[in-house]
Amino acid sequence: MRVVAAMSGGVDSAVSAARMVEAGHEVVGVHLALSQQASVLRESARGCCTLEDSADARRVADRLGIPFYVWDLAERFRVEVVEDFVAEYAQGRTPNPCLRCNERIKFHALLDKALALGFDAVATGHYARIVTRGDTGARELHRAVDAAKDQSYVLGVLDQDQLARAFFPLGDSTKTQVRAEAAERGFAVAKKPDSHDICFIADGDTRGWLTRRLGAQPGVILDEEGDVVGEHGGAYAFTVGQRKGLHLPRPAADGRPRYVREVDVERNVVVVAPADLLGVRRIDGEHVRWCGEAPSGPTRLGAQVRAHGAELPGTAYPRLSADGRCALEVVLDEPLRGVAPGQSVVLYDGTRVVGSATIRATHPD
Repeated sequence: MRVVAAMSGGVDSAVSAARMVEAGHEVVGVHLALSQQASVLRESARGCCTLEDSADARRVADRLGIPFYVWDLAERFRVEVVEDFVAEYAQGRTPNPCLRCNERIKFHALLDKALALGFDAVATGHYARIVTRGDTGARELHRAVDAAKDQSYVLGVLDQDQLARAFFPLGDSTKTQVRAEAAERGFAVAKKPDSHDICFIADGDTRGWLTRRLGAQPGVILDEEGDVVGEHGGAYAFTVGQRKGLHLPRPAADGRPRYVREVDVERNVVVVAPADLLGVRRIDGEHVRWCGEAPSGPTRLGAQVRAHGAELPGTAYPRLSADGRCALEVVLDEPLRGVAPGQSVVLYDGTRVVGSATIRATHPD
């Protein structure tokens, strides 16, 4: 097969490309230029898509003896991921930019361009597995062997057609094995630090980054009784379940820590409450994506709402919204704290990813 190997400049994508070459595919390495003002060097381990990363990817491609290109998707990334991120926070929602990037860039823009140029598939360095069912030939998305590195959550937006044209060569390996293999192959990136989301906020200061784009909007912090207990610089910069960064002038009367319970950007108010008032039992989802055949009715599944969060048992109820679109309701067996609109809920049947939805609303019971 003719395969585009997405090469970020890191160790994972390097070994992924090498394994595709060894498997006998005709491989072309592609580095995605996603920053409109790419820095020369990484400013921290969080950053990526720098000129240094592009050079690292090129050196690996040269060592593998495969063609290498840089595809400029910076404008697409800015609109589809960065501006979407800002718009979601401005509405008081908490988006996951990695899911957006996988859905709209790596497995939409990149895959579409690859297919248009005559390639058959795209390979990435994600830690996830694709399993082909023997009875139907359908390709299923499963968790990686290395639970600590599993990235199936951020791939839960892929549909059956995209999975049919995707390869994840690292899914059966651990991170330790991948680094050891990179060293054996003589890749200079073998010991390169991992990048961490959010990639376009290199210093990790999400609140400061948002403030520079949305401006300071001073407001008040209320407790669960409606009393003013603090001030903030913009409700948009907070997320449900957050504890750090509240800077409340005094502790609660009972001494218990307080967490963000609600973000109301229309009133520019943040509401805090003790942990036991943050539990969510029911999740309403929109923008539903099925990785294969959709459940036909209520189905017992596992639900995960964070990239490295715990999977909790519950029941998924596929619905049709008022406008005829696919919707989803998930009822958890036990309450879960810190679930915010804008996050994604990804559904699992064992290790298999069933599908995902963007959280529209949450309810305590």
